[in-house]
Amino acid sequence: MSSRLEAEHLYKVFGRRPEEAMERLRQGADREELRGDGTTAAVLDVSFTVEPGQTFVVMGLSGSGKSTLLRMLNGLLEPTAGHVRFDGQDLTQLSARDLREVRARKISMVFQHFALFPHRSVHENAAYGLEVQGVPRDERDERATRALELAGLAGWEKSWPDELSGGMQQRVGLARALATDADLLLMDESFSALDPLIRRDMQDQLIELQKKLKKTIVFITHDLNEAMRLGDRIAVMRDGRIVQIGTAEDILVRPADDYVASFTQDVDRSRVLTAESVMDTDLSGDEADCACETATPATPFNELCAISARVSHPVAVLDKRKKLVGVVPRQRLVGYLGDEQGTPVRCGTPRDKAVTAGA
Repeated sequence: MSSRLEAEHLYKVFGRRPEEAMERLRQGADREELRGDGTTAAVLDVSFTVEPGQTFVVMGLSGSGKSTLLRMLNGLLEPTAGHVRFDGQDLTQLSARDLREVRARKISMVFQHFALFPHRSVHENAAYGLEVQGVPRDERDERATRALELAGLAGWEKSWPDELSGGMQQRVGLARALATDADLLLMDESFSALDPLIRRDMQDQLIELQKKLKKTIVFITHDLNEAMRLGDRIAVMRDGRIVQIGTAEDILVRPADDYVASFTQDVDRSRVLTAESVMDTDLSGDEADCACETATPATPFNELCAISARVSHPVAVLDKRKKLVGVVPRQRLVGYLGDEQGTPVRCGTPRDKAVTAGA
């Protein structure tokens, strides 16, 4: 079973006197004030927990501090202050030698630009982490072959990296991480350099692998749609700080502030929301006919729209015991699909063909 990851009050300040700058920040100094002194406050007082087997996505714009944060989680960057705990160890207290051992055996990283060795075959690249660990050749060959099969690269073992497409090269990088059987995978915008179709295919691949392997994953992205697809929980970063942590539904339905809300304007909400997200639990005013088509709390949004189009009253939402727990009026569905100009969008209608929908 994978182990829990904890980040506690992490700071990372670059400059000549980072400790002094950090104290100024704690006392209320602005990030921009420090920049005038040649100091960059990259990560500010970040805390979170990732449970075993969970995919935790950190998203934010360029310069928000997300990649710096990721590199503190495996000790590639030393925090100015704070702690990182994994598998019962405080990584910030380990010697350089012990930290290298943890990175070799417990934590793997998948980079944005593949980081493959051009003079090594696909199989040799996949086995590299095991070679560093000193794993005997027969065992590392077997484990690398199994990892390549999991990543969908069976039959490509003898190929060279330059013979593969970008998506296949990224699969090799993923296989190399899987071969070490590390409990924690750190993925730094691993799919952002890929074409959209290949990127979606890699997202699907990661989702399927996670169902089988139940790894603990921290995934960095600047794409909210990607975050919504992959993340069990999502952290939104701005100017070095985490401004909200929650599920995809939390981010969409209950944004912490205007900054988070601005990210959700162009998200395909129908892929995230369920009946439970949008139903009205105040049953005193609305009546729903439970004799015809109904929904459950887990009914996907698109299916809910289809049901609403077939009935002339609010859709009834029933739990497993067939008890009425909520209703969804048609106008509520329309409201959740309104675009940034406030134009309502009919269920099933693409955003660029928005039409006014009657409630």
